[in-house]
Amino acid sequence: MEPLICAVRVRGFASPSSGSGTVPSPRLLLLSRRIWSGPAHCTVSSASPGLVARRRRFPSLMTTAHNTGTPDLVDFNWDALGFQLVPTDFMYLMKCSSDGIFTKGELVPYGPIELNPAAAVLNYGQGLLEGLRAHRKEDGSIILFRPHENALRMRIGADRLCMPAPSVEQFLEAVKLTVLANKRWVPPLGKGSLYIRPQLIGSGAILGVAPAPQYTFIVFVCPVGHYFKDGLSPISLLTEEEYHRAAPGGTGDIKTIGNYASVVSAQRRAKEKGHSDVLYLDPVHNKFVEEVSSCNIFMVKDNVISTPLLTGTILPGITRKSIIEISQNLGFQVEERHITIDELLGADEVFCTGTAVVLSPVGSITYRGRRVQYGKSQEAGVVSQQLYAALTAIQKGVAEDRDWQLHGTEVGLLCCDINILRASSSSSFQAQKATHISSNRLWRSGRWRVHLQN
Repeated sequence: MEPLICAVRVRGFASPSSGSGTVPSPRLLLLSRRIWSGPAHCTVSSASPGLVARRRRFPSLMTTAHNTGTPDLVDFNWDALGFQLVPTDFMYLMKCSSDGIFTKGELVPYGPIELNPAAAVLNYGQGLLEGLRAHRKEDGSIILFRPHENALRMRIGADRLCMPAPSVEQFLEAVKLTVLANKRWVPPLGKGSLYIRPQLIGSGAILGVAPAPQYTFIVFVCPVGHYFKDGLSPISLLTEEEYHRAAPGGTGDIKTIGNYASVVSAQRRAKEKGHSDVLYLDPVHNKFVEEVSSCNIFMVKDNVISTPLLTGTILPGITRKSIIEISQNLGFQVEERHITIDELLGADEVFCTGTAVVLSPVGSITYRGRRVQYGKSQEAGVVSQQLYAALTAIQKGVAEDRDWQLHGTEVGLLCCDINILRASSSSSFQAQKATHISSNRLWRSGRWRVHLQN
């Protein structure tokens, strides 16, 4: 099959064929690619302008070439990859004016963006974020794990913050184009993944408290390893009683940027005491378990898996939903209910879930000076290991996911499953929003992976 050449409009990127480097703006970046049933092939016609600078900034990571059998990978020490910012080549930008209509998005070189000091996101925190991952399979192809779930969650959060949101189609197209433009940064199988960070911010200038006149949708990516430095080794949690992550009627169940700034103080205090993270209790009774700083929590007792009920103060995690479904498919009894701190301390196993942490077993929890240890201090529990293996096998494309995947080609929208795309329609969205408000169980159906076939 002959290679199919596609042109993607990229702002501010010099063409190597111009010689002098003077090319009319916006310039064209040619992404040449071949569609095969086997390994992915995608090359950029010019090296990233910031690659040399990044090599200087990250000398321990960007070293000699690592032959992994996968073509077109950046020269990178994947074994040293942690969870830190590593600038990549491109990001995606899409604007929306007060009419609520998003313009056609574009890929631009990764870097700073311009913001008016009166921007709503800077003054009033009008902003949302999402997080998802792309994994490279054994054959070199790339898959995304449940990206439509992130698109739906962003739409619900945007409705809560009076922001226009990209449609599911626009969200998926932006994510897909950004991943493909940075595909050489997707780690080899078993070496990590490409973390994808979509953002929706009130970028327009405004003085009073009101919706912004303009919004910007951004997608950038970064290769990452384990969130906690020891990977699947159990972590230590410190129970927080003074501060609370969210309050009833607030924004605890959406992924707004302010939810994360408020946990930094308690998290830093916990880490200074040698703990990995903070466990938060409910703000009313101060005894019911809610979640960790940036992830959901589960407990195992007598082979029954339990997790706190979603009551509006807890984020409906996509990994949380996935673990519930996987556990049920493996034959476990799963309960979503109120869990007291005393119950949690008496559990057989405890683990956290999230896009960043994946599944992290908890080795100990400290509450009012009392430290409770679970199992062997350096080993994950049996159930935690079983669920981690099942989840990551699906995420990496090693295990079948029972038709929970959506297939797409390299160019165009992910439109093979019309039921997913219909979720962005007004009537469907309103119905799902009502479901979310009433039971906080929006994410109960849907396919799991998107294959980026190249």
